[in-house]
Amino acid sequence: MYVKQLAKLMGVTADTVRHYTRIGLLNPIRSEENGYQEYTKQDQQRLKFIISARQLGFSLKDIQHIIGESEQGNCPCPLTRKLITKRLEETEALFQETLKLRNRMHAALDQWDTSADGANASDVCSLIESFVDPINDSANKEQCNDD
Repeated sequence: MYVKQLAKLMGVTADTVRHYTRIGLLNPIRSEENGYQEYTKQDQQRLKFIISARQLGFSLKDIQHIIGESEQGNCPCPLTRKLITKRLEETEALFQETLKLRNRMHAALDQWDTSADGANASDVCSLIESFVDPINDSANKEQCNDD
């Protein structure tokens, strides 16, 4: 099958298939008749693996590493566990930062509910300039009390 056929079958774009081919994740056979790249059932299985790995948060570099381990005859499962543990830690940290941002946004809306619109001698927007971040404000107060 050709690029567009594989892409359609697997629910990805042709550009995605081409990219994975360029970086060596897929290895189609070049047709001697017309020079087109032809993808096999093995390529389809590999693409299914790549899609599943991406859905779990693995980077393309991670996937290359996992496939490399497998192609060298090694079991990639220990590496896979190590990599997903690292990805989970990164995701948890990002999630916590996103929660802080969400809380900060809610606090801003709460503070701004009673604020009037207008410049009020501010440089740009009095709402933003007058915002007191409860997260950083409480951390600063705790730090001052510790001193």
